[in-house]
Amino acid sequence: MYGEIALLSGTANRPLAEAISRELNVPLIGADVFKFPNQNIFCRLHASVRGKDVFVIQPTCVTEHEDGSVASVNDNLMELLIMMDTLRRDSAGRITAVVPYYGYGRTDKKDQPRVPITARLVADLISTAGAGRFLTLDLHAGQIQGFFSIPVDELTAFHMLSDHFRAKAIPDAVIIAADIGATKRARNFAEALNVPLAIIEKRRVQKADGSKAKALNVIGDVAGKNVIIFDDEIDTAGTVTQAVIFLKAAGAHRVYVCVTHPILSDPAVERLRSVEIEEIVVTDTVPLPPRKRLPNITVLSVAPLLAEVIRRIHLGISVGALFNE
Repeated sequence: MYGEIALLSGTANRPLAEAISRELNVPLIGADVFKFPNQNIFCRLHASVRGKDVFVIQPTCVTEHEDGSVASVNDNLMELLIMMDTLRRDSAGRITAVVPYYGYGRTDKKDQPRVPITARLVADLISTAGAGRFLTLDLHAGQIQGFFSIPVDELTAFHMLSDHFRAKAIPDAVIIAADIGATKRARNFAEALNVPLAIIEKRRVQKADGSKAKALNVIGDVAGKNVIIFDDEIDTAGTVTQAVIFLKAAGAHRVYVCVTHPILSDPAVERLRSVEIEEIVVTDTVPLPPRKRLPNITVLSVAPLLAEVIRRIHLGISVGALFNE
């Protein structure tokens, strides 16, 4: 049996950590987490966590801070590892890494010669640093769970996203998988909303001058329909904007976009501004700085979900049962 629950936040997504703290009515542990002038990261706890059940909240994403500084994926990953080492050396009873967005998740297999499987490497680092459990949302590939030697709880924003669109009751709706890899997620989303599914197929074709270009084909009927593009994340928005242009040309009426993780790496914002999208629905697994908050973006909070799962883990109650209730 572990001691009382404790929450520690890194600097990657402090607003989400504070929202989880409010949901649980558990204050965040006081801590100094900062960089020295030589860029080394330092962590110092304000009070002992000996014997406590500690949950460290830190997505491994890029963070644009209010002071204009930018923390890279690597900065936030190292911060997570250093915070967990601090907790381990202070004799925390159990450490759970709460990583709403798992950086390096797209490097999950050796798909060409002489490349790493970085998603596995990061899993090893998290375990070695002291995590006894790992909590995340919507991994890019399900097999990443197997990269960990510790228990993993992979949650999903699927239900809150589908509830959002169910409440909107969009007429003549069709769910779109923006590429073949997104087909399974999109199929489940279409089933939840009881609407048809269409798939955008991309192929590289050889041009007469020897160069290659992407040719798009849609499997399914989108003419005159209101389409919802569903995927796990938007990174540079190249796939999404290309899909929007293609769907409009194929006769689609309104276009909606729905993802869990709004990474929005440059030039994503400019690309999304350049196409006609009715609404972009995302969650707050990663922080959205003001410059990325487009007027048509709707942000749903995962704080209530994460707070309830943290409560269940602490009390030893089934997490899976939450999604069957």
